[in-house]
Amino acid sequence: MARMAAWVLAILLASCAFALATFDKEFDVTWGDGRGKILNNGQLLTLGLDKISGSGFQSKHEYLFGKIDMQLKLVPGNSAGTVTAYYLSSQGPTHDEIDFEFLGNVTGEPYTLHTNVFTQGQGQREQQFRLWFDPTNDFHTYSILWNPKHIIFMVDDMPIRDYKNLEGKGIAFPKNQPMRLYSSLWNADDWATQGGRVKTDWSHAPFSASYRGFKADACVVTAGGRPRCGASVGTEVAPGTGAAGEWYNQELDLTRQQRMRWVQRNYMIYNYCTDPKRVAKGVPAECSM
Repeated sequence: MARMAAWVLAILLASCAFALATFDKEFDVTWGDGRGKILNNGQLLTLGLDKISGSGFQSKHEYLFGKIDMQLKLVPGNSAGTVTAYYLSSQGPTHDEIDFEFLGNVTGEPYTLHTNVFTQGQGQREQQFRLWFDPTNDFHTYSILWNPKHIIFMVDDMPIRDYKNLEGKGIAFPKNQPMRLYSSLWNADDWATQGGRVKTDWSHAPFSASYRGFKADACVVTAGGRPRCGASVGTEVAPGTGAAGEWYNQELDLTRQQRMRWVQRNYMIYNYCTDPKRVAKGVPAECSM
């Protein structure tokens, strides 16, 4: 009976801790003059875009490795010219960055999911995908798993990209700069849709994207500059229990590698490693490994 009571208490405490991880406690809406809103007691966040301005938010915490999950529902209908960005980034000219960007399209045409990795200020590692569902009909989970060996991009737990640590081959990898989580909804009709040929139709404004279900099982950088690992953001760690979770050493097993290759065969529409214009100038070193 005592063991059962302890088990129930542990579940209740965990539930209370998880409830703390709300948008109002974990994020600041940083721009948009009221176009970004935290609703439903912190369980929902929406970003808005009109002809005057977009909007955005950032995490209160900085992370040095972690598994970040966010559920997004993208701008519906004619979203041409709009970009919904969701990414980790440090600051400065030699910043690191891990990007999801969702490029809108005209009604009936699919979104483009754009991914990129910056190391020490250098990006241009783009891979782009179509999605196998309509990302405007419902919420879907977009995840970044970032550990010392891999950066794995996932959609509804399906791996789509694995950027590996190849420092031993002289290729930089993000591992020293803590990053915040950012998201924004903004107008990029000079390039976002069909190379900028299709412009934003402001008669459909205001545009809106929605967020829920945030979870960061991560190493959170404390005020003293040291990472605290071992709990989901919004929870507290008992002294002496600050070990990182399974994600810290996670890699794709054979089954998940096969799933990723299936996505890449069927839904990848651009890969910087095979871009003829870039190949003509020399294939980036990681592309041949």
